[in-house]
Amino acid sequence: MIASMTGFGRGEAHRGGITISVELRTVNNRFLEVATRLPRSLSLRENDVKELIRRKISRGKVNVIASVEKEGNGSAGLELNSSAARAYYKLLVQLRRTLKLKGTVKLEHMLQFTEIFEQTETGGTDEKEWMVLRESLETALGALAEMRQAEGGELERDFRARIALLDERLAQIERLSAGQVPAERMRLRERVAQLIEKTPVDEGRLELEIALLADRLDVTEECVRFRSHNKFFLEALALPEPAGRKLNFLIQEMNREANTIGSKSSATEIAHLVVSMKEELEKIREQLQNIE
Repeated sequence: MIASMTGFGRGEAHRGGITISVELRTVNNRFLEVATRLPRSLSLRENDVKELIRRKISRGKVNVIASVEKEGNGSAGLELNSSAARAYYKLLVQLRRTLKLKGTVKLEHMLQFTEIFEQTETGGTDEKEWMVLRESLETALGALAEMRQAEGGELERDFRARIALLDERLAQIERLSAGQVPAERMRLRERVAQLIEKTPVDEGRLELEIALLADRLDVTEECVRFRSHNKFFLEALALPEPAGRKLNFLIQEMNREANTIGSKSSATEIAHLVVSMKEELEKIREQLQNIE
């Protein structure tokens, strides 16, 4: 089943006093692009997070937001970086004197610089948080996949209906095209008769011209190829792996055949049918931009 590239998933996991929630938002994109916003304590796990996502998603822009809550005595696992604090204080005092500002450097000014606090090195904490983050991320990925597949199912039903309509238009074109050659044969004979009323007609040459005309007007080959593309399109919809790129290629080929049919046919009815087919193909193409 095809999947949409647009979706949302949320997961939360709790273990050993650590609660981590993850939110995933995806939108369409030509390639896979993952943007993460992780707590500082888990920033080194960014590549691990991206690798987990790559295993589940092949295309789309993915935004990952994770937050951590810890139970206990209120310690956030931070310690003061005294040297950084002194350096920032010295710079602020120097800045005040240089600009001849009134007032003194206060604690609230110092708190603007997050570098004065550092994550404490607690044995095993990183691994514990990673295990909780991974569980939460996998839950979010599951919810995301469910939503993307549900939307993909709606798009698939729409695609199948439009492909069926294209098949109907092809059948109409084939019926009209079959009557084109006899009509053109009659028209050509009448035209020749008007031009040379008293001169005998070279039947051999006339039949040759009619045969060449029939070949130019015949769209059987294009209709057969178009139907073949329709068949492969429907088969690709049922593939277990992502088929967005393949479906886009098939739509381009269908559009090419429709253009050829339109250029070869002189009948107004066929021209109208070709326009209708191209409108359907454009609607499918637009929807395919959101398929993984």
